[in-house]
Amino acid sequence: MSKLYITTTQNVPLFFTPASIGERMLGYIIDMIVKASYVISLYYLFRYLKLLDVFINMETWGQIALFLAIYSPVAFYSLVSESLMEGRTLGKMVVKTRVVKIDGYQASFTDYFTRWIFRLVDIDMGFVPGVLFMLFTGYTQRLGDLAAGTAVISEKSKYNLSHTILADINGDYEPYFSRTQMLQFNDNDMRIIKENALYAIQNRDAALMERLTTKIEEVIRIKHKFPTQEKFIRKVIENYNYYTGE
Repeated sequence: MSKLYITTTQNVPLFFTPASIGERMLGYIIDMIVKASYVISLYYLFRYLKLLDVFINMETWGQIALFLAIYSPVAFYSLVSESLMEGRTLGKMVVKTRVVKIDGYQASFTDYFTRWIFRLVDIDMGFVPGVLFMLFTGYTQRLGDLAAGTAVISEKSKYNLSHTILADINGDYEPYFSRTQMLQFNDNDMRIIKENALYAIQNRDAALMERLTTKIEEVIRIKHKFPTQEKFIRKVIENYNYYTGE
């Protein structure tokens, strides 16, 4: 499967592995189980409280209103989940996938809403349109992804962050860089830096590590004096975590 290349707001190239159709379908099935569990649980709750007869005897408009109220969590499940969990649903969390913007920005509510609306075509019409688009687009994007400018990527990695770049920050940690320098970045920038560095380490991509180091130096306006570029980037990440975690 081809890599997904994203140029970030800091002009740093980021490499992602698009989620496979199998991963996307598995995540969807898990989400369906979650929604089905909710509906079944509610049914038995109504049955236990003997509210089913009340529902049956209600006027038509009352039945419709109650049905919509009950069904809303199912209908808006993916939209709300992705908006609150940065592109994830419970199913995506289990299979380790996430929705990202392909232009390097954090996906917004509008992007998630666009994807959600196009579910009517991609999924609710029998899955055929969605599967066909995923088969014939480069990054397994369904129509909703194309419309929103998003893609679903895999977050699986052979490397544990604590074993590569990140390290625990003790209470007596002394930062190397200034707060002003570190706050040139935001959380999304730092996530991108971490994932780029991990990719470079995993694939021994010295050119990528060099470009990443150069871009960080340009942003914070300093030439690093660390023994290796990896140690420099690790220190940047530690310092950012220190200042933003205060």
